Amino acid sequence: MYKDFNIRKDLIKLSEEAEIELKDIFKEIDDNTMLCSSKVLKAFQDEAVNTSDFSEVSGYGYSDTGRDKLERVFARVFKAEDALVRPQIMSGTHAITLCLSGLLKYGDTFISISGEPYDSLRTVIGIDGDISTSLINNGIKYEQIDLINDDFDYDKISDRLKENNVKLVEIQRSVGYSARKSICIDKIEKVIKTIRKVNKDVIIMVDNCYGAFVEDREPTEVGADVIASSFMKNLGSGIATSGGYIVGTKKCINLIADRLTVPGVGKNLGANFGVLINYYKGLFFAPRVVSSALKTQIFASYMLEKLGYVVSPKYNEKRTDIIQVIELGTEEKLVKFCQGLQKGGPIESDLVPMPAPMPGYPHDEIMAGASFTPSATIELSADAPICPPYKAYMQGGLSYEYGKLGILIALNNIEE
Repeated sequence: MYKDFNIRKDLIKLSEEAEIELKDIFKEIDDNTMLCSSKVLKAFQDEAVNTSDFSEVSGYGYSDTGRDKLERVFARVFKAEDALVRPQIMSGTHAITLCLSGLLKYGDTFISISGEPYDSLRTVIGIDGDISTSLINNGIKYEQIDLINDDFDYDKISDRLKENNVKLVEIQRSVGYSARKSICIDKIEKVIKTIRKVNKDVIIMVDNCYGAFVEDREPTEVGADVIASSFMKNLGSGIATSGGYIVGTKKCINLIADRLTVPGVGKNLGANFGVLINYYKGLFFAPRVVSSALKTQIFASYMLEKLGYVVSPKYNEKRTDIIQVIELGTEEKLVKFCQGLQKGGPIESDLVPMPAPMPGYPHDEIMAGASFTPSATIELSADAPICPPYKAYMQGGLSYEYGKLGILIALNNIEE
């Protein structure tokens, strides 16, 4: 079955060894998939979802019962009070920006306690560039507390919050383009408990991009006030073609909805454009799709580590997102890996990705994504800044079988 792709025999042999070694790890993933599936199914049943909930509502979107029910389903799944699930949310960065803009006002201070935010948020905040609409240029104060050995600086966080003039604390669960590891739910729970001991009122927001359904709990289940992501990631399942979600307390969701639409109207406004069925389906299939993405990344981690590359996380380390970081060492190998991954996908596999400038990013980027929905990172894809030590940030995989083939084709390309 590998002859059509000219996969080298040594890679085939190594892949066979990988699947034997990874058997128990894959079983743990399957167990979590069952747990997440039960949460989703129960939420669908409790809200009595039916075919009429998939109807298109145009115009202003008033009285959209299918949209409102979908948001209640999301709230149930994440064990939260409310949710905002909309096609008008265009990306994960947009979802996070809505949260920050809706929850903060002139003179407020917010702190990132997971170090530097993801590259595309730096201009939103005002750390980079001189954008007139950035948070800093509109009177919002930003502070940062770095991680220590991939864990929170609990003492520094406690001391800062005792001053009682911080409005919001932000946590980025996933790795982004930083050198640190992603932050698991246990650590998020511990730091939230630490925060609540000294400040019960500060808003705790978690960037949940790439993290949903990877573990048995979500940040809202351990005390986070609000979480945000897009349907291009885990919960879209490759079915949703746009949109995003924000889940949290009613107070937070109402403030954010006013920012998304119109103050005073909030959640009542917003046509669904006929996409609701894709959102319902995306959420329903997400536990299995996230499982496939995890298995794909763990398989890749095993293969690349055995071939001598530096990977994070290692194949046998605990995971909290669907991202695999691979240090290729040179620009040439980085480019060849991404080009190989493009060859290994179903759509536009004949295209050859090349480094180029990308809006919102300080370095040239190379992106591989032979996917049905452009930029859908739940589909097997990779992106990388063209700078030392030349790391690729790979994610996704709609099915383990397609993911495995894509990885083997990419490795074949880089090792030629």
